[in-house]
Amino acid sequence: MIRVVLVDDQFVVRAGFRVMLEIAEDIEVVGECSDGPSAVELVERLRPDVVCMDVRMPGGDGLTATREILARSSGKPPAILVVTTFDLDEYVFKALEVGASGFILKDTPPDDLVEAVRRLADGHGLVDHTVTRRVIAEFAKRRSMNREVSEAHDLLTERELDIVRLLSRGMSNVEIAESLTIEPSTVKSHLGRVMTKIGVRDRLQTVVWAYRNGVATP
Repeated sequence: MIRVVLVDDQFVVRAGFRVMLEIAEDIEVVGECSDGPSAVELVERLRPDVVCMDVRMPGGDGLTATREILARSSGKPPAILVVTTFDLDEYVFKALEVGASGFILKDTPPDDLVEAVRRLADGHGLVDHTVTRRVIAEFAKRRSMNREVSEAHDLLTERELDIVRLLSRGMSNVEIAESLTIEPSTVKSHLGRVMTKIGVRDRLQTVVWAYRNGVATP
């Protein structure tokens, strides 16, 4: 069962999301709140798998809460799915920068919301395809100039670097395996070790790390 916490300052939005998510037999909404500080406390207490997080809330914004939730987390952190009415690259960029695993709009169809939660719980990130390329390009442009690519080479093996580069091109495990003439299970194992080494929880944040550190280029 996938455990979910809902964070939004509008009760009607939370109620709607609860109905949409709990139709799925494998998802349970275990808690909800209306502001960032409350979200930090609630997540720490309930330890959900996924948090659906609003961005703009009068009592404390969702991006700050996301950063604090992930900083406080011990063990495997929850996946943060940022849900907002604002289709702006800057929101997407900031959400991914603070460690969110996905970004969708509030008018997303119910089936897409359910699938997004499932994807994040399974370790896959999600960003609307219309903004993905622009955001990745922005990460590459903004990457810290004092972070040398050689540091990434020291951290990962050559095989791991090859897999991360192919992942950053949008390839699936099967496609990566075919490209490198290895088994998909081997790709999955390598990616698991990569995520542990670089300190991220999912594939999307692995791609973000790759572009920020110069391992991948647009």
